[in-house]
Amino acid sequence: MNPQHSIEQQLKFLLQQGLPIHSRPYEQLARQVGSDEATVYQLIQRWQQEGLIRRMGAIADHHKLGYQANAMVVFDVPGHLVDELGQRIAATGQVNLCYRRPRRPQWPYNLFCMIHGRERDQVLQAINDLRNDCELHAFSYDVLFSRRQFKQCGGSYFRPVRSGDNHYGH
Repeated sequence: MNPQHSIEQQLKFLLQQGLPIHSRPYEQLARQVGSDEATVYQLIQRWQQEGLIRRMGAIADHHKLGYQANAMVVFDVPGHLVDELGQRIAATGQVNLCYRRPRRPQWPYNLFCMIHGRERDQVLQAINDLRNDCELHAFSYDVLFSRRQFKQCGGSYFRPVRSGDNHYGH
């Protein structure tokens, strides 16, 4: 087996677990796969250019940070305004997520945003501020507070490399 291929497969598996929390995460990954930091960084850049990695970002556990009141706010806005209003909402900095979804039978909403807060009243005030700041009062909306937390995780596409194993990927 090509040693570089093994390094790449090990690195793909490790990356889907998340970057190590360390001042030099690529150096830590390099140690784990038996390579050097520059090679790991170059591989990741190549995979981004090839589209294997579309984006890298942090996922914070808002519950552990003390944000216990979390609400999805859904709006029913005319289709031609969704992009403009979504951009305006996102630009306020008051929401963590903002995205468009198609309407469904029995569910007329097409613009969704998530607001996290430490207390329910704080979230309700943020929603009121958002509706004022973005001139959203003309549109029907609903507020859905979270009752349960589900584990957030990214996709899992690669499994660990074992000696003698020549099957990689899915």
